[in-house]
Amino acid sequence: MTIRVIIGQLNELDDETAVFARQLGIDGVQFNTPRLPADQGFWQLDDLVALRRRCADAGLHLEALENVPMSFYDKVLTGAPGRERQLENFQRTVRNVAAAGIPILGYHFMPTFVWRTSVEPGRGGALVTAFDESRVADGNLVDYPQVDPSLRIDAEQMWDNYRTFCEAVMPVAEECGIRLALHPDDPPVERIGGVARLFNSPANFRRAYELAGRSEAWAVDLCLGTTSEMVGGAAAVEDMIDYFVPRGRVAYVHFRDVQGTVPAFCECFLGEGNYDPPAVMRRLVAAGFDGFLLDDHVPRVVNDTEWGHRARAHAIGYIQALIAVHGG
Repeated sequence: MTIRVIIGQLNELDDETAVFARQLGIDGVQFNTPRLPADQGFWQLDDLVALRRRCADAGLHLEALENVPMSFYDKVLTGAPGRERQLENFQRTVRNVAAAGIPILGYHFMPTFVWRTSVEPGRGGALVTAFDESRVADGNLVDYPQVDPSLRIDAEQMWDNYRTFCEAVMPVAEECGIRLALHPDDPPVERIGGVARLFNSPANFRRAYELAGRSEAWAVDLCLGTTSEMVGGAAAVEDMIDYFVPRGRVAYVHFRDVQGTVPAFCECFLGEGNYDPPAVMRRLVAAGFDGFLLDDHVPRVVNDTEWGHRARAHAIGYIQALIAVHGG
């Protein structure tokens, strides 16, 4: 299998976006928290099969799903009473995703999810999201979750919660032949909203890999943008690639970037951020990566759609060019 680019950041597939993908020469798709019935606390096999067939009918291969509803495992994330039932249901979801013929399920381990503190003008006035840790306390936030303000979880408890998750779920994923891809914390700060963040450095990803017993099911969703937000910026990106790609632990790559690192950064167009995209593509290839890449967050450009067809066309074309020149 060779490196390829797919479309993603969708929760459902409409006919127009399917045509858009095919017009750009893309034949694969990933969904982020797909709109599937969730009232049982896990995804049903029939619904997952129907989603895969919907993609196939549109000329697209369903490559992966990323993120389940928070209600599926919020007690697992926080270690709250009731997590045992949620772990059982998460196991059901893993089995059903595998049985539906979907080989990868991405997930995050952020009880307080993604935070941004402002929307700023980027290149040419395109709107980009930004984060400044010093502004978190002022209450003037954008793109942040509604969380319990009394929630307090320290790092060691979060590590214990993650250990419990791995012990329950990784053996099931191994048995089913599916990979579970862990996304970095965004923003990758030490703590936010009273809750410690674990996956904010390459060192902590290595700790997670060991904690999971180097399970064959354990993998990384290598979000280059979130990794670039970490202390070290481009060096953190190189570290993650050099350690996890040769070990076959990168399931897929989110190809985006930011300007600046924690405690303050803003998103940007590819090619104007912390790392050099051609150098990163060459590094991925040299390390042996052979999975798929997708655009991730994109700037809001003039007259674009809510999903961002125009900005995504730019990002996808950029990535396709990188693959053509540096992809082996």
